Amino acid sequence: MRRHVLLRDIANARSGDKGDRLNIALVCHDQAHFAAVAAQVTAERVADVFAHRRPSRVVRYDLPKLAAFNFVLDAVLEGGVNDSIGLDGHGKSLSFLLLDLPVDIETD
Repeated sequence: MRRHVLLRDIANARSGDKGDRLNIALVCHDQAHFAAVAAQVTAERVADVFAHRRPSRVVRYDLPKLAAFNFVLDAVLEGGVNDSIGLDGHGKSLSFLLLDLPVDIETD
């Protein structure tokens, strides 16, 4: 049986900055969800989530032994912490946007 959930129900995320580059680490709570997340949370889908910030590039790095992913988004922090006038120049809150993404998982 498949169940529709939000990513936050099956994973945790943490984000941070390197200049104008945003890193988001996404870690599944359960190794069993890794394949479903890998299939559905693609770099293209993450780029769509952050389209309002116009990323110039999104790359996904898979860490299957950790049931985790690292997403790197270029040019999304308005110039970076020293240049941005935004309230969250480090992008620490941006992981919550990713965690609102719906995914389908297998259940018993």
